Amino acid sequence: MSKNQEPAIHFDVPREDVHVVLPDGRVISGPRGTQVGDFLKLLEGTGLPPIVGAVVNWELRELTYPIHADSTVRPVTMGEADGMRIYRRSLTFLLEIAFEKLFRQAVLSVDHSVSSGGYYCVISGRPKLSSEELEKLEACMREFVAADLPFQRDQVELAQAIRYFQEHGMTDKARLLTHRRKDYLTVYKINGFIDYHHGYMVPSTGYLRWFKLTPTGDGFTLRFPRRHAPTNLLPLPDYSKLLITFCEYGDWLDRLGISNVGSLNDSIKENRIQEVILVSEALHEQRISDIAAQIAALSHQVRVILVAGPSSAGKTTFSKRLSIQLLARGIQPFPLELDNYFVNRELTPRDEKGDYDYESIEALRHEQLSEDLRRLIAGECVQIPRYDFITGRSTPGDEIELKSGEIIILEGIHGLSPELITGLPGEQTFRVYVSALTQVNLDRHNRVSTTDTRLIRRIVRDARERGYTAQQTIQRWESVRRGEKRYIFPYQENADVMFNSALVFELSVLKPLAEPLLRQVPHGKPEYIEAKRLLAFLEWFLPLDSETIPDNSILREFIGGSILHEFKLWHNGG
Repeated sequence: MSKNQEPAIHFDVPREDVHVVLPDGRVISGPRGTQVGDFLKLLEGTGLPPIVGAVVNWELRELTYPIHADSTVRPVTMGEADGMRIYRRSLTFLLEIAFEKLFRQAVLSVDHSVSSGGYYCVISGRPKLSSEELEKLEACMREFVAADLPFQRDQVELAQAIRYFQEHGMTDKARLLTHRRKDYLTVYKINGFIDYHHGYMVPSTGYLRWFKLTPTGDGFTLRFPRRHAPTNLLPLPDYSKLLITFCEYGDWLDRLGISNVGSLNDSIKENRIQEVILVSEALHEQRISDIAAQIAALSHQVRVILVAGPSSAGKTTFSKRLSIQLLARGIQPFPLELDNYFVNRELTPRDEKGDYDYESIEALRHEQLSEDLRRLIAGECVQIPRYDFITGRSTPGDEIELKSGEIIILEGIHGLSPELITGLPGEQTFRVYVSALTQVNLDRHNRVSTTDTRLIRRIVRDARERGYTAQQTIQRWESVRRGEKRYIFPYQENADVMFNSALVFELSVLKPLAEPLLRQVPHGKPEYIEAKRLLAFLEWFLPLDSETIPDNSILREFIGGSILHEFKLWHNGG
């Protein structure tokens, strides 16, 4: 075309086909209105994990979503967070319909997640399932998989949905929906059974090939793959201590009269929430006091308290509240900062992307830590290192000598790892695992992920303390989660005690603080999909004013205003 020639712009008739542009630039052509999953079938057998969804023009979609115009499309597989959420949600619905078919008079509840990949499920209205009954239930699920039944999506009026759930004994769902602001609800139907599940589904039961039911405690575990091995089931470890903590939280919810988010919203609307807050905080304080009492009973031998847990678990506030309880029992804790034992920055290991991996235990001078602890316990004077986060260098710090009866309290993510401290007799250490271990669920089939709770906590805190945007926090979260899975979760059962830092009301408090931050994530950015998902999730909670929260609450670590922020333990000797 010469520089004086006009471009060939003109009206045209619509093409019969549309183009789907993949991330690598390849183009797939097909008839207008074809489901995105049909386009992506061309990618089967190319080494990708199973495809269970798609991102169409920067929006997460089901595989049944029709393509009516040229679009950019990225397949969503079981090897990523969004894909595994779709798979787990669909698998839960499959379990639900099989259970309904075999045990119609009983009630199935999906209670909490299992770190190896699974959901712990409990049954009410009848005795626990026998091994034979559990095998029968799994066989029924596999029959549905073999039949490849479609998940039929439908949008119904909200009043109609509430009426349906009330008539079918699903009062928890009906209660949740009474607080919904939208006048419609998206439900799914399969084999004549209708239910609501928060989020997208796979197209049909034939996608749900990887699962197993395993007896656990008084219930069973619905096992499924993890992202790093999306078609393999990991062995189910013993998590007896964790299970006890989950059951304890269930007892707490019973005492509070809060069985689900619907009842939480009721308490807010009926102005009963202050009682819920005060009792919740009292239960936290009672548990911390119990842990301090256990330590006090062992104070003749325990010299080091290790407080460990994942990001945004509330470890800092817990450690300070535990210290106060120990002081009340005449025990002087000495805080030792694990961060001061970082190696010089150039010696820090790097992750798969070449970035510094500060989550790795090899980022710490753990051999020096072990030696310093041994010498401190022996009564020697020790010069503690000090790490400069600006220069990334370790320099000599204060000289410390413990006084008689002082106990070291050491907080950090690696506290449960057997590699952190070596050479100390086991009876000289007391290990506490702190995390938001379980939360009140939306209803008995729609669980609330405590990972989401911790992410929302972190988004609010990062914005307030570090000036980070929600987009920046979400961007870093995958790296944080990778470190937790490698260095924290495998060692949970090494703890002497566990503390569940979750508070039944916290998402109602975090909601008005997190929503404006999440809405600022730009459309078209990779973090937009996650921000949109979290916003949709928070819609289920009625907001609660943060002024109602006590000033020593774990939650104050994230929303600000903690009376413990300036609290420090002073060492009187050395």
